[in-house]
Amino acid sequence: MSDPENDALRERMVADITVHTVLQTGRLGKAALSRRVMEAMGKVPRHAFVRDELQHMAYADTPLPSDCGKTISQPFIVALMTDLLDPQPGDRVLEVGTGWGYQTAVLAELGAHVYSIELIEPLAREARRRLARQGYAEAVDIRVGDGRAGWPEKAPFDKIIVSAAPDWVPVPLLEQLKPGGRMVIPAGVAESQQLLLIEKDASGRLASRPVLPVRFSMLEEPEPG
Repeated sequence: MSDPENDALRERMVADITVHTVLQTGRLGKAALSRRVMEAMGKVPRHAFVRDELQHMAYADTPLPSDCGKTISQPFIVALMTDLLDPQPGDRVLEVGTGWGYQTAVLAELGAHVYSIELIEPLAREARRRLARQGYAEAVDIRVGDGRAGWPEKAPFDKIIVSAAPDWVPVPLLEQLKPGGRMVIPAGVAESQQLLLIEKDASGRLASRPVLPVRFSMLEEPEPG
């Protein structure tokens, strides 16, 4: 596809996200996501993070398979999680679950420096390649490892975002969140997952609220040995 075609499809995707947000007003407590987030969604080329044979669906508001049995999240969910996270220029953001790097690219587009952990080495390698091709390499560090443990050497983080669902929120991630920071994470068993917004106040106290029922892949643990 030519760039004008992708630009037009991306505009349509942003319009779909806008409609989806309006339909979820009752749950979200607002009818629109932030302008900054919507502008980033309109800039990041989702087709650059989608398998070649699925290019015709790159801007559909639906999750798509990537590799190793994983998916690239639905654009509405990416936009919503980013809006809840509220990344600011210069923020240090921990991302758990790089995948092929689409959410990573959106965070980098908003001026955050992203420390991203991916359990599956081929996905991490592919994410590095795709992010570098789009010019985001300097804003992103990727490591292969167990996302449940976070990235202690780079902690604390202003924001934490998790792209797969644990049964409960891992304690190390809570510990690595700065006072005044926020985390967006899906959690719960497969049939009853909730997208959670967790905030840590200046004194270190935590508050959590459910935002929306969701269905994410489970956050996997490394295989023993």
